Amino acid sequence: MTRVLIIEDNDDIRENVVEILELSGYTAYAAPNGKAGVEVAIKQLPDIILCDIMMPEMDGYGVIEALNNHPQTRATPFIFLTAKAERTDVRKGMDLGADDYLTKPFDDTELLNAIESRLKKKEVQQLFYGKTAEKLDSIMSKNNGLEELKKVMQERDTRIFKKNQAIHHEGDRVTGIYFIISGKVKTVQLTQDGRELITGMYAANDYLDLNIILSNDTYIDTAIAVEEAELSFLPSEQLDKLLFLHPDIGAKFIKMLANNIRDKETRLLQIAYLSVRKRIAQSIIRLLDQEGNGVRSIKVSRDDLAAICGTAPETVSRTLTDFKEEGLIEKSGSTIQVLNYEKLDKLKN
Repeated sequence: MTRVLIIEDNDDIRENVVEILELSGYTAYAAPNGKAGVEVAIKQLPDIILCDIMMPEMDGYGVIEALNNHPQTRATPFIFLTAKAERTDVRKGMDLGADDYLTKPFDDTELLNAIESRLKKKEVQQLFYGKTAEKLDSIMSKNNGLEELKKVMQERDTRIFKKNQAIHHEGDRVTGIYFIISGKVKTVQLTQDGRELITGMYAANDYLDLNIILSNDTYIDTAIAVEEAELSFLPSEQLDKLLFLHPDIGAKFIKMLANNIRDKETRLLQIAYLSVRKRIAQSIIRLLDQEGNGVRSIKVSRDDLAAICGTAPETVSRTLTDFKEEGLIEKSGSTIQVLNYEKLDKLKN
């Protein structure tokens, strides 16, 4: 049942609103002043708040400012009730984050329509952003914010991408950031001669397209599911708000982005200067390390491994055969099992 909090110092108005709300099927909470209203809001976490402006102890402006500073109430729809309807009063309330304004006296229809309108808008926002959009502000106030953000994105509406299905294409407009719940994703660019160059390999708990932090332009590569993958999506508008409110999360994203850029620069240098043998050994080790948990086998096609290393598929096949004869790996189809991790790891240096 929808919960509504009414904060009003006039006993007759407060009791009348409570009666209207309860007759209309809402659960109603009431507070006689701003200070008590803030306490009830934090304790009960209502779905919407109605608040008078002129009150003792704490006025309505103080109430909304206090609730904006509390992570669990800052996103709650807020409607001011006031006998004052001056433009400056309306502007001040909206600047503080109020969603609507009801001028007293108001009738039952005006009250219920205002409440329903705000609740429907919130529902539409949740459908667009995902089922747990309202948790983002509160979750970011906790420690280990990036890990908490991952938990939230795991609970959001997700989409399943089949093997070889494109998630986005090079040149598409950037609309948000993806988080991989499960599966693997590669990002690719085509060379001038039509060959595919893999610019990144991503697995569960990785973010795609961190470049959105610095640019709202277009994607510079194409993202493709290597295997069936489940992804969550955070729209850029919400990400922008998140980074503005919580600079520490932005700093962590930027650090991740810097690491990604450094890794890509290293790979480009290796493609330019290292032998094919070393590049293939290094790519296998990198893919193994990405799996984590001591995994000693990976599943990667010959073509994908060639695209990662910047070489021809035939060269990959010959080198893998050499590795197998040297007792470094076993190969079955697209599965590569590493038999001697230490020796293969030394080979890449």
